[in-house]
Amino acid sequence: MTDTLQRMMEHKLVAVIRGARGEEILSIARALHEGGVHILEVTADTPQVNEWIQKINEEFGDQLIVGVGTVLDSETARAAIMAGASFIFSPTVDTETIQLTKRYGVVSIPGALTPTEILTAYEHGADMIKIFPAGTVGPSYIKDVHGPLPHIPLMPTGGVDLSNVREYFEKGAVAAGLGSALVNTKQPVNEETLKAITEKAQQFVESIKDV
Repeated sequence: MTDTLQRMMEHKLVAVIRGARGEEILSIARALHEGGVHILEVTADTPQVNEWIQKINEEFGDQLIVGVGTVLDSETARAAIMAGASFIFSPTVDTETIQLTKRYGVVSIPGALTPTEILTAYEHGADMIKIFPAGTVGPSYIKDVHGPLPHIPLMPTGGVDLSNVREYFEKGAVAAGLGSALVNTKQPVNEETLKAITEKAQQFVESIKDV
């Protein structure tokens, strides 16, 4: 778990794959990896999500860190962990999910917004707190929260794009979740869009390389 958390903080960028199906998931994973993004979240509402977690692990091994997101309960978390998820993301603070995730030695990153939610999640064992939806509060909110809570690692997600990702890190974020700004699954997944994903991934990596 410690190694996973350290690698997440080292690589900083987490690509969120939501709405992809079947082999599209592996194709997107390859495109992201080629572009330098090595941490992937596949959302729990993906058909056969646990099967695809296994397949990503089989293909990439330790070259990629893959976890499951939008996890709303401990049962979903356990199934994902059994399939090989290295981290569990939640949009809210569910203490049972946090505790189960930690029991299995997996990184727990629940979503929170207010200082009370952030502290509650951390006190129940969360490794990092996903500030969600970050777009509603902006980069300065990270610095503001770190005033009274400087010891809690924060990861903005939702509304993070090329125009503001660097500022989030300058304000104190330790990682960032990238959704449709990096992987827009509403577009058809083909050679052209996969190339665009790789290029966009490279742009994100370049934008924060000296932060």
